[in-house]
Amino acid sequence: MSESSSLLPPEPWPQRISRILAWVGGAIILVGCSGLITIDVITRYLFKRGMVESFEISGYALAACIGLGLGFATTSKTHIRVDILLDAFPRPVRVAFDLLAALSLALLAVALAWFCWGTLAQSMAMNAKSVSALQTPMALPQSIWWVGIFWFACVAVLLPVQAVLRLLAGDGPGFDALIGSLRVTEEISQAGVDQAPPAQGTPR
Repeated sequence: MSESSSLLPPEPWPQRISRILAWVGGAIILVGCSGLITIDVITRYLFKRGMVESFEISGYALAACIGLGLGFATTSKTHIRVDILLDAFPRPVRVAFDLLAALSLALLAVALAWFCWGTLAQSMAMNAKSVSALQTPMALPQSIWWVGIFWFACVAVLLPVQAVLRLLAGDGPGFDALIGSLRVTEEISQAGVDQAPPAQGTPR
């Protein structure tokens, strides 16, 4: 597999957009947190005072990174699920639990996007600014944060719909790939570890 194909593997457009937004979130956290904190540390050492408000900006960057990464966490099934007993149930029950979990996540994501929009709309209406020396218009970081939350809600709603369609079409593996519980082999694949083929001729 080439490096470019591992960075952008063939995948449906919702997963592709989620991956790109996660990259944007990673870039924001690198620049907004690591980069600015490094500059602040150096300037405090050299000039006895910080040149940038790294503490405030890193808080905005962290919120933006979390918001932009939620969609990718959903499509890659990396949200925490307590499914220790799931394999003990028959297939129809597991499917029902997977659907219940996906629908619950979708409901939570939509509610979160709705209330986050209320916060952003209020900040824009009041022209709210931070109380620090930067006087940052709160609508700026909140807009980036809300874009990620909104896309998270879109993905969380779309995935169970796609999963039900695949289930009705008799595509069980496709259903599991979308909202099924993450398997050990999938976790190994996500970690980028090549699974060694079984040795030939080994005694049993």
